Amino acid sequence: MAFESLPPKPTIDQLRHVANNYPIIDNHAHNLLLPSHIDTIPFESITSEAQGRALRDTFKSLAHLRAARQLRQLYECPEDADWQEILDQRTEWLNSDPERLYRKCFQGIYSILIDDGLADVDKVYPYSWHDKYTTAPCKRIIRIETVAETLMERILQDASISDLDKPSYLTDTWLTFTDEFEREIQEAIQDVDVAGFKSVVCYRTGLDIEPDYEEAAREVGHPFERYVDRCVRKKKYKIERKALNDYLVLRTLEILSEQLPHSDSFSKPLQLHTGLGDHDISLRESNPAFLQPLIENYPWVPFVLLHSAYPYTREAGYLATVYRHVYLDLGEVFPMVNRDGQKSILRQALEIVPGSKLMYSTDGHFFPETYWLANKQFREAWLELLIEYVEKDDITPFQAIGMTKDVLFHNSNVLYDLRFEVVFKDMIEPAQKSLTFGTKPDITSQQIPPVSGPQSIPMIFPPPTNSAGMASRPPNVSNQEKSGPVAKYQPLPFPPPPKVAQVYEIQYFDDFMKQHSDIKFVYVQWLDYMATVRARIIPIKEFERMVREGDRIGISQGNTGTLQNDSITPAVNPVGQIYVEPDLRSLRRTHRKEPVPSATVLCFWRNEAGRPIRECPRASLEALISDLQYKHGINLLCGFEIEITFLARNASNKEQPYAPLTHNHAWGTLTPEQWLQLPLLTDIATGLQDIGIDVQQFHAESGPGQFEFVLGPQPPLTAVDTLIQARQVITQIASLHDLRATLHPQVFPGVGTAAHAHISINPPDKDMEFFVAGVLWHLPAICAFAMPEASSYTRVTDNSWTGGTWLAWGTQNRETPLRRVKDGRWEVRSLDGFANMYFALGAIIASGLLGLKGQVSELMEKDCPYNPALLTEEQRTSYGITSKMPSSVEEALERLGKDEELTEVLAEGLVSDYLAMKQSEQKMLGNMSEAERRVWLIERY
Repeated sequence: MAFESLPPKPTIDQLRHVANNYPIIDNHAHNLLLPSHIDTIPFESITSEAQGRALRDTFKSLAHLRAARQLRQLYECPEDADWQEILDQRTEWLNSDPERLYRKCFQGIYSILIDDGLADVDKVYPYSWHDKYTTAPCKRIIRIETVAETLMERILQDASISDLDKPSYLTDTWLTFTDEFEREIQEAIQDVDVAGFKSVVCYRTGLDIEPDYEEAAREVGHPFERYVDRCVRKKKYKIERKALNDYLVLRTLEILSEQLPHSDSFSKPLQLHTGLGDHDISLRESNPAFLQPLIENYPWVPFVLLHSAYPYTREAGYLATVYRHVYLDLGEVFPMVNRDGQKSILRQALEIVPGSKLMYSTDGHFFPETYWLANKQFREAWLELLIEYVEKDDITPFQAIGMTKDVLFHNSNVLYDLRFEVVFKDMIEPAQKSLTFGTKPDITSQQIPPVSGPQSIPMIFPPPTNSAGMASRPPNVSNQEKSGPVAKYQPLPFPPPPKVAQVYEIQYFDDFMKQHSDIKFVYVQWLDYMATVRARIIPIKEFERMVREGDRIGISQGNTGTLQNDSITPAVNPVGQIYVEPDLRSLRRTHRKEPVPSATVLCFWRNEAGRPIRECPRASLEALISDLQYKHGINLLCGFEIEITFLARNASNKEQPYAPLTHNHAWGTLTPEQWLQLPLLTDIATGLQDIGIDVQQFHAESGPGQFEFVLGPQPPLTAVDTLIQARQVITQIASLHDLRATLHPQVFPGVGTAAHAHISINPPDKDMEFFVAGVLWHLPAICAFAMPEASSYTRVTDNSWTGGTWLAWGTQNRETPLRRVKDGRWEVRSLDGFANMYFALGAIIASGLLGLKGQVSELMEKDCPYNPALLTEEQRTSYGITSKMPSSVEEALERLGKDEELTEVLAEGLVSDYLAMKQSEQKMLGNMSEAERRVWLIERY
């Protein structure tokens, strides 16, 4: 008689495979922040419950240092990357491809039970949004305090103080509240998307809860009345009165106990925050030992003691051991506690608690990295501990594997009646032996249709092969099929170029050279702080070698701090290098009158590691554009008007070495004198069109020799690049006609030259927050970038269509610095050709971001249909016009220095260096006569 060979016994290698890869049901976590609110919570809070000043010390904790090391792996940073470099890499991932980060962080999670009461609904994604990253749909955990507070806000929203004096008002309010609270809980019990309930009474008034329901009901009367009084008077609805908080817990337990499907079953579980929390918690009263009388009074409601009850893990473990309906959650200590602490907590939990009573959760919240770190660290600590127990012969690998599956998946699956099933290959294939956390094992799944009502809980400690042969979802079933359409990620118009291995996207270069094979030189250009175009001229052969080999051009750090004539300023740092990196997306052929076929390309500044330098004007703007698109889903288009004055050289007149090209001149005219200049104007327009710069129109402006070329709308970074390249074409072709083309804002008294920018916001529904609550509010500081010279302020006067001197906005109002053209389209009029347009547009976007974050319910500044200068003070006040624009560059620089909000959004060091350089420049110009200053600036702009 032949005997079948027995399957091989499980080994430690198999245990390692299961511990590193078995799917997780995360039994307690929270929603991720919306991109618009991702900066409202300090990222370092992922490893600490500290807040405020106490959070500063987290950088020296072992938990933080370990997490930082692991985050380097997550973001693919160098091993020596510091915290700021980690944050920079994280920002780049979020801006360029957030989906990649989310998928990576949620890898291995089968389903999440989400307590969605931690943050306001307008700040976080809904719980179901997370489905796209999990194998099975996520479920809700209902926070009962949030239910109660939301109800009270709705009930009392129209209440007035006089209502409190009505004889039956408080009684009626109590009856309404209790009826609606019971209805909400009952509906949640019947909702298949609700897995359970949660209370944060530990935070509010502690775990010393009155265990008797009738006593709790008797005690709640006066506290409820005082609570209603505060709600009506102060519009604050948070419940923090012990009797009322206790009552909510007892009432929920009563309702759960009344809704049992049959006499020997459990209700949906109640999770209770215990132990670990921030400084709001009373550490002494967070001991779960206080709960023992309450637990005994409600034997049919499962209690889940959250967060390892740290530092009261043993007390919680005792309760989970001696009561069949108490469970210990092993969450939050990963990654809040260091490695030794985590293993110690697991040891304490396993001292007496059966493996069937332990639940795993991440307590993931706000940031996807909290999920990733928790899972990675739990798997590491758990595996180390089990291997130790196996090697000491306390348990077998077979038992360790079974316990791992229970803690990660089966215990939650049964307790919350989720009815998920998973098929997982326990045996390690040769190709899988190196699998660790973060890889994707062969897992398929199915959710069994739920039956009505929760079920009784069987013994949980299935053998390792208990799931073999069960029906599974086909491997090619996507999240889109299980949770509806998923919005396809749209990359940024200007995603940051790759920074490792291949620095450049060579395809841009190859495509360009196919069309322009005759190119001999490339002008590698960048704009410095003073809006001077700096350049290196590179032969095309060397340029091709540089981009194919991933090289950059090194320049002295000190070059970024010099003035237009290379004068030294306090911003000069003679030590160190920066590396100029051509952005191949901006490659453009020069105009046809270039002596030799050439191209121009705009650049970023990088550090020695190849990372972006946020103080780089171009990189700063790109980062702000990315923030706007990623965090708010908003795209901008920008169109610039190039107002330029053509001057003939008059060398014989030392007092006035330049004269206007035309005198018989007015806005929109074409006099015979102007007609004679058409060869120049059409030469320029044709030159621009030949190199792909669309000119929508060109025409005479108001001043002598002044003309305007209107460029079409483009994404912001492309628009500024194009503006710089277009200005070069104009000035160079003018030089071939022996003319000087200048952007000077007031070459001749009484005639102004601006550089208006038209900005369209899409979608347009947030344009008031962006432009009025943001841009207008910070416009005095923006002027330091947008109108950066003394001459800029002689141009701007009242009653002259130059934007006026009052801080105001108006629809089609050219006497305000901010003109609304139509919904979503605005014109910024306080802007001229002296500006470094990367900085100016960056400051505008940064201000708009502040406006979007401000959540202003009503704007003080109203749409002004009149010239503010002609209104009385009372009339101006009625439109919210109470302040004037800066009247000098010194005042604008002072306003920028004092605008802490704007300075914080812009790159660190950018504002301080800019202010230092402008002050040095003003001192230098102050030593010149007015005529000398005018000529000096004409020759440079």
